[in-house]
Amino acid sequence: MIPIMSSKRKSKTITTMTKKPPLKKKELSPESTPNPSLPDDVLITCLARVSKLYYPTLSLVSKSFRSLLASPELYKARSLLRRTESCLYVCLHFPPEANARWYTLCRKPDLTLVHKKKSSSGNILVPIPSSQSTPPNWTGHAVVGSNIYHIGGYKENLRSSSVSILDCRSYTWREAPSLKVERMWYPSASVVDGKIYVAGGCQDEVSKSSKSMEVFDTKTQIWDYVPIPYLDQYTGWQTKSTCIEGKLYLMIEGKVLAYDPEEGRWDLVEQEMGTNKWFSNCLIENVLYCFYSGVLEWYDNKVRLWKPIKGLTGLPHGFATVRFVKLASYGGKMAVFWDTTCEPRSGKKMVWCAVIALERLNVEEIWGLVEWCDPVLIVPKLTHIENALAVTV
Repeated sequence: MIPIMSSKRKSKTITTMTKKPPLKKKELSPESTPNPSLPDDVLITCLARVSKLYYPTLSLVSKSFRSLLASPELYKARSLLRRTESCLYVCLHFPPEANARWYTLCRKPDLTLVHKKKSSSGNILVPIPSSQSTPPNWTGHAVVGSNIYHIGGYKENLRSSSVSILDCRSYTWREAPSLKVERMWYPSASVVDGKIYVAGGCQDEVSKSSKSMEVFDTKTQIWDYVPIPYLDQYTGWQTKSTCIEGKLYLMIEGKVLAYDPEEGRWDLVEQEMGTNKWFSNCLIENVLYCFYSGVLEWYDNKVRLWKPIKGLTGLPHGFATVRFVKLASYGGKMAVFWDTTCEPRSGKKMVWCAVIALERLNVEEIWGLVEWCDPVLIVPKLTHIENALAVTV
């Protein structure tokens, strides 16, 4: 006989068979995973302790990071924590573009560089994250605080009197009062006690402008003239300047004049200082350094002679044959930028950088130690290095 199942038990059995298995806990996607963010003031305190060499990479994390990295609060925190540092900036011209572009040196965490080398420093040049157009080419440059001043230049086949300021903390641009005179072809610009002295860039032999230097007070935001003596044969455009021990030294076509801002006095300087060596130079601790005919040299007011830097082991083969070099004072060290051609058919070249520590052993000897030397950027063959500057931020 076949046992007959009671209706009550049958119902229970059916219920058991149709019962769904318990649902598994839903897995959250990375986007929905709870991850409470840190307060901005805590993040700023953390970021202030990180070298600015890593800021370009950190800015890729998120929009909020980019905003914090450009905030005034971050740089106030860096100042309070004494974390300010010298940062390198390079101005490049990419013909036929009308405007130059600015790059900054940074660290690349994965060390994937433009030139594969096991002992690479891990430093590269990256474009600054600025959405605004840059000033014209062939401008003069001066650094005051965290700002780079762009003075004069050449735009749309015309000389310019405009002055633009790049804030190297927020990478924003703003306009400053214009020059009184239009200046192009890299007018010289040097800073003494917060005032910017500008000369050259004019080709007018008779006007007041070609025989005067303009000075800009960054506090009052006012331009004024400073007459330049001894310039009867001066054509007015081939000019370089530097500041040594509070005096402005101005080289004009082989002549060197020293200007004392406190006394308002000009003096002719001995002939040894007046050479074309000034056209690739930087000043470090009142010593003038230059690159001339393949050699890095130095000059100061004690020795009064140009002398070669000794040592320098570690510079690449062929450095002595380089024609154009840009030097920058980089936290008491020397930063050297130049370029070399890649394979002839590539249409490219590499921008190199070397950082050199300097040591003065005696009055007449300065030695250089190459801390690192690497290619840091690949660019089109026609690219030109306009300037290299260090800014403290």
